[in-house]
Amino acid sequence: MYRKQVRRRRAVLVLLVVACLMLISISISEADSGPLHRVQNGVSAVLNPIGEGASRALKPARDLVNWFDETLAARGENDDLRQQVADLRAELTETQDAAEKAGYADDLKKLMGSSGLDAYEPVDATVTAHSTSTWYGSIRIDKGSDDGIAVNDSVVTAQGLVGRISNVGGGFADVGLLTDGTSANAVTARISGKGPVGTVTPVVGAPGKLEFTLIEGGGEFDEGDELVTASFQIQGDRRSIYPEGIPVGEVDQAVPAEQDVQDPVRITPFANFDDLNEVTVLTGGPG
Repeated sequence: MYRKQVRRRRAVLVLLVVACLMLISISISEADSGPLHRVQNGVSAVLNPIGEGASRALKPARDLVNWFDETLAARGENDDLRQQVADLRAELTETQDAAEKAGYADDLKKLMGSSGLDAYEPVDATVTAHSTSTWYGSIRIDKGSDDGIAVNDSVVTAQGLVGRISNVGGGFADVGLLTDGTSANAVTARISGKGPVGTVTPVVGAPGKLEFTLIEGGGEFDEGDELVTASFQIQGDRRSIYPEGIPVGEVDQAVPAEQDVQDPVRITPFANFDDLNEVTVLTGGPG
């Protein structure tokens, strides 16, 4: 029984193959107007609308698949663009930092040359902490005695005097600022190139402002006059801790010679105490 079924299936398969070959041969050999071509055209006329309808019905599904593909591709491109923008920003920041450091180094070199400070060894440092008190102004830097820094070393920016080292450790140091209200940070100064010596101290109630009070004698002050540190002998062998010639600030308001200049004169410091990020410590100096 099973063998008969197998023989029947084989016979049917052979007949189908023979029929297909005959149809193909007839289709190739007959003219376009032949009966077989007419049957093909009729079947196509019936099935084509069905195919077009199925295509239209499936179009939303195809569009959805295409949308997902395009969205994923766009997201990948967006991620690449974001990474490129982040890389460009990082490069720009590095370039700006390098330019700022180069500019700072040039300005500092000019300041030290014009102020006669070439005998000192500059140590650049980064500010790591700021005092929260307006009256007791101080900062902490990331360099210390391991870098040759000692107590009372002068601290400057490329614009002018900032203060002095008040405390030092191996890898850090504290800086007492000119804006600090303690007498330990008072500066002896004079008008650049002329004038008597006086002291520069912070103005009470005016953060960031300084005042200049003469120690002796009188003088005339013009608005914009520049004050520099003065190596003044205070008493006995005691001298001011700051080397001479460091720019401190400029006079806010002119004071004529006939006016009593024993009253303090307002000074605007050259250093920006609201934006201290990088400073330089003047170490060593004349033996």
